[in-house]
Amino acid sequence: MAPAAELDGGVSPPEQLRVRVTPDRAKLGEPVTLEIVVTHDSAQRYELKTPSDLGDFDYLGQERKRVDGADQSTTTIQVKVAAFKLGELDTPDLELEVSAPEGNVTLPVPRARVNIDSVLPPDAQSKGENLYDVKPPEELPIRSWLVLYVLAGLLALSGIAYAVVRYLNRPKVAAAAYVPPPEPLHVRTTKALDALAKENLPAKGEFKGYYFRLSEIVRGYLGELYGFEALESTTPELLNALRSRVTPGLPMPDLTTFAEASDYIRYARQLPTVEDCKTHLELAYRIIHSTQAAIVPPRPA
Repeated sequence: MAPAAELDGGVSPPEQLRVRVTPDRAKLGEPVTLEIVVTHDSAQRYELKTPSDLGDFDYLGQERKRVDGADQSTTTIQVKVAAFKLGELDTPDLELEVSAPEGNVTLPVPRARVNIDSVLPPDAQSKGENLYDVKPPEELPIRSWLVLYVLAGLLALSGIAYAVVRYLNRPKVAAAAYVPPPEPLHVRTTKALDALAKENLPAKGEFKGYYFRLSEIVRGYLGELYGFEALESTTPELLNALRSRVTPGLPMPDLTTFAEASDYIRYARQLPTVEDCKTHLELAYRIIHSTQAAIVPPRPA
């Protein structure tokens, strides 16, 4: 795809955006993977916008990874879907949310073509594997139960009358206020990281406050996810608690480096670079995505 000269709000477009479907031919209900590869400026972040209407497809899940280079980064998003319509289909309309220093914009994803075949073999009809329509209703003679119906109706009316009287004479109690259930942990943590990134504290020179906030978000997430007190733990206590637990998907070497660097910046007054701030923020996002992908099994096809 040749990106536009400029996106809305002055945001620079990606260097390259490629889309492909694997496999390009599948059976009805089988999963296919739509791979979106974006090469872009390292200061930008690309996320798949939650799809609302997938048309002839069913959403099965997604995976995202990012590789940073010297001057630019590559973000790869794999979206798994399954079609429930036969024939040659276009993949669903998807959009990318682009976060950049200039602002946030939405970028449409080009559609790809996939062929969906029937699950029945080509010789199904000749071998008797036909699909039959639903039979129409048939009339069946039944006995008259009029007397029983009348008695049942009277009993029902009596029950309704009794329930109404009990309801009218019930004790008056104050209605409890509805409290909506809390959002999932990974949703709350991602929103907290988004809010921190939006404040752009490193550009203002507020490195210490930035790392206090970032460390608190990461520690709070890990403590709630794995069931231990992480906010009040020292860095060695935090790492020992994680090593003693089963933590699928957690990048322990990167987390160790981040925790130690965060201590130096917060307490030893070591000044990081703006690039260090971006790298550690991206690590925090990666911890959420990798642990959630490992804990929550994908939806079966």
